[in-house]
Amino acid sequence: MSEIKSLPTADPAPLGLYLHVPFCASTCDFCAFYQTEPTAVAVQSYLEGIKAEAALAGWNRPIATVFWGGGTPGLLAPKDLRRLGETVRARLGGQPEEWTVELAPASVTVARLEALRELGVTRVSIGAQSFQPSLLDALGRMHTREQIIRAYERVRVVGFASVNLDLMFALPGQTAAEWAADVRTAVALAPDHLSTYCLTFEEDTKLWIKLSQGRVKLDPEHEARLYEDTWVQLGAAGYAQYEISNFARPGHACRHNLNTWRMHEWIGLGPSAASQSEGLRGANIADLEQWLAHVTGGRRMTEDQVPITSALLAEDALIFGLRMNEGVDLVALHARFPELAWAKAAAVVTGLGERGLVESKIDTIRLTPRGRLLADAVGAELLGIFTPSGYS
Repeated sequence: MSEIKSLPTADPAPLGLYLHVPFCASTCDFCAFYQTEPTAVAVQSYLEGIKAEAALAGWNRPIATVFWGGGTPGLLAPKDLRRLGETVRARLGGQPEEWTVELAPASVTVARLEALRELGVTRVSIGAQSFQPSLLDALGRMHTREQIIRAYERVRVVGFASVNLDLMFALPGQTAAEWAADVRTAVALAPDHLSTYCLTFEEDTKLWIKLSQGRVKLDPEHEARLYEDTWVQLGAAGYAQYEISNFARPGHACRHNLNTWRMHEWIGLGPSAASQSEGLRGANIADLEQWLAHVTGGRRMTEDQVPITSALLAEDALIFGLRMNEGVDLVALHARFPELAWAKAAAVVTGLGERGLVESKIDTIRLTPRGRLLADAVGAELLGIFTPSGYS
């Protein structure tokens, strides 16, 4: 890696707002996100809690992007979606550039969609996962192929600027032909964006238990083939890959996720929501009642709280930046964190290049196709690349 030059500092970075809606009708076998049952009392308590936490959270500039995840935000009734949205809108400082809401196919109704559109939501993400009935059943998903298609059609009729479909591969028993068929079906619907995630086995999930019992098995070579097949299939269909798992038509990359991967700031509201702002990184407690007690008492971001240092941000910007096809502009990263010593980073990156995992073009480094298949391993090698002893 050549010597890194300095650039002028950039304008203030965009600020994101993530809101975790924890309600789910059932727990999918693969899901490790915090969730709880959507009783009437729980929903009303949650809405009050969000209002209280939004008042606690401080930010000094308008929100650029909003993302509602879960859980299943679409389980909320239209009137509750409006109430939640108005709480958010009161603190935004203007219309955000992008406002995404995740929806499960079975909960998509015209009334809910109209409520979201009226609030200013610009982007809908539908958690399809698969179009194969047997695979949906294996994941513990409660929707059908027909519900996915009906949900997508309703989203298009109501009208949003951008629509994403989430798909998953390397599912238990899934063949390469079944995955290719799922991709073809998704492409035929013509969404603006596709997210394709390799199934991961998280502890304390039903799938993790099945793995530990030997009822399902990992097959890294099969996973690698599915990754490569996906890149070829979606590229041919006009979807540009901009991150290992994400593909978009021009102008439809998810800005909220891009800003997060670039290690800008975001505010997290709701139980289990993470934040990176005001010099701290941390999360809310993953329990509705305890979270409510915390925000009522004037506390938020109580879990796993650590100071945000230049070393931490630079390391994560490098790790997550390499997962993006644009790669990492090392000159810009050095300009952002000039106080760090970069000799160790240069040596590690050089070593990754010698092994064919990264490639350099002028001042930018990117993962090679082989490196993308081994992105997690590359990231592990970059951990600790900027240590306290690395300050100049």
